[in-house]
Amino acid sequence: MNTKLTLKLNKRAIDRAKQYARKNRQSLSVMVEKYFNLIAHKESIAEIEISPNVLELAGIVKLSENINVKKVYGKHIEEKYSK
Repeated sequence: MNTKLTLKLNKRAIDRAKQYARKNRQSLSVMVEKYFNLIAHKESIAEIEISPNVLELAGIVKLSENINVKKVYGKHIEEKYSK
């Protein structure tokens, strides 16, 4: 059963998503549903398949031990899409 969902997003993000959807010949609804299913089925980051290219990069950047990576990344994303 399909149910309607209303999302409030940054216009730039919506425009980019629509462009991506057109390029990949799928609807935004399908894209969102696939993403929700993906994150709902991943219980931890360890279960996500990481490509060999990304694995080669592991450990290259040295961060201080007291940095909250999720918080820093979240702030970056917020700033990126709030423009």
